[in-house]
Amino acid sequence: MNRTARLYALVEELRAAAPRPLTVARLAARFEVATRTVQRDLQALMAAGLPVRATTGRGGGWSIDPRTTLPPVRFTEQEAAALTVALAATGHGTPYAAAARTAAQKLAAVLPEPAATTARDLARRIVALPAPGTDPTGTGPTGTGPAATGPAARAAVERAIAGRTVLRLRYADAAGRESERLVEPAGLLTAGGHWYLIAWCRTRRAGRGFRLDRITAADPTAEPAGHHDLAALLHGSAAAGARPPAALGAL
Repeated sequence: MNRTARLYALVEELRAAAPRPLTVARLAARFEVATRTVQRDLQALMAAGLPVRATTGRGGGWSIDPRTTLPPVRFTEQEAAALTVALAATGHGTPYAAAARTAAQKLAAVLPEPAATTARDLARRIVALPAPGTDPTGTGPTGTGPAATGPAARAAVERAIAGRTVLRLRYADAAGRESERLVEPAGLLTAGGHWYLIAWCRTRRAGRGFRLDRITAADPTAEPAGHHDLAALLHGSAAAGARPPAALGAL
């Protein structure tokens, strides 16, 4: 059993026994690991903010308050990493932003490798530039795009960024003219109330920004993309000063 599965199983075991405490020795025997391993796992759960506590003396041990926790939910590595980044990136003006950021901290505290590495890599590839009124990528004036990006296209963009694979886009500019592009994603930029895919465009042989709500179709490929530095692609553009959101710095 890997550490992620064991952490979830520990919570389930404590919830099932609650409010009766369980000893470290019993938990170690249950999961067939050393008592020191269980002790570290329980400390990690506490650091993540779960209501896990230890009591000393006769009949003591570790317990959890089931009234203040949700039942464990199992995430894939990609889901856990993406959720951590998305929660941490929640804007300060967004409702429940503070709760979202503390939830991200709890997730980050228990993420095992390689999910933690995936989360840190995603966090480094998201930048923000508060600049309303103009298109910071130099691809045309802002405005309402001709079509909203559908769920399938959004999912394809997300997979290509996370997996560093080439993406085939159908994109409509501000005038509604559509074109097809093969791009190598570098990351995401948020600016002026919009989100942009920043990528190396093979058609233009240069870095380009593609507003997400103007991407009308996106088809993933299995071809590995080159590793393009996000800051380098933004260099010389109005978005050159974009920086990672402060909340992502802790990941």
